[in-house]
Amino acid sequence: SSITFGTPVVFNNTGAASVISTTYDPVANKLVIAYQDGGNSYYGTVVVGTVSGDSITFGTPEVFNNTGSAGYSSIYDPASSKAVIAYRDTGNSSAGTLIAGAVSGNSITFGAPVVFNIGNTQHISTTYDPVANKVVITYTDYGNSQYGTAIVGTVSGNAITFRSPEVFNSSITSLFLTAYDLVANKVVIVYQDRG
Repeated sequence: SSITFGTPVVFNNTGAASVISTTYDPVANKLVIAYQDGGNSYYGTVVVGTVSGDSITFGTPEVFNNTGSAGYSSIYDPASSKAVIAYRDTGNSSAGTLIAGAVSGNSITFGAPVVFNIGNTQHISTTYDPVANKVVITYTDYGNSQYGTAIVGTVSGNAITFRSPEVFNSSITSLFLTAYDLVANKVVIVYQDRG
């Protein structure tokens, strides 16, 4: 009923690291940490970490978005063996964007980013459906009255394709938490209904 911690380790020493999101790659046995690097023009950045005992070592941080980004949500896609990061591209009208990367050693190689919502996209949350082998992204669509919206994506190699988005709450919606229920085989969305 207790937990013992090792010594904290800095993974970004160039400035404020904010909007942090992390996922775990069970094949490579690595942590993947995505964050906004305040010391480097607020670029979207990733660093790969290795846990050994009570210590953590990190590879070299790698920029995945150099126009400015925020609102990260990260998951691991076991069907494609990729770490998947959803984010708001502040350099592209705050469009909702997804990028997938393969971890090798202490580095990660990304495919091309793909836009899943061309308008202002906020409160992004992701989960993975292991039955359908799909990524599910929920978000506030500011281009559609701030409605709560979900979209399903498929990662294949370095490519990502999407189905049509679907509104799940037709009023102002924010602050999502999205998870997959392995017993019911359902995607569960918790949100704030501000309507």
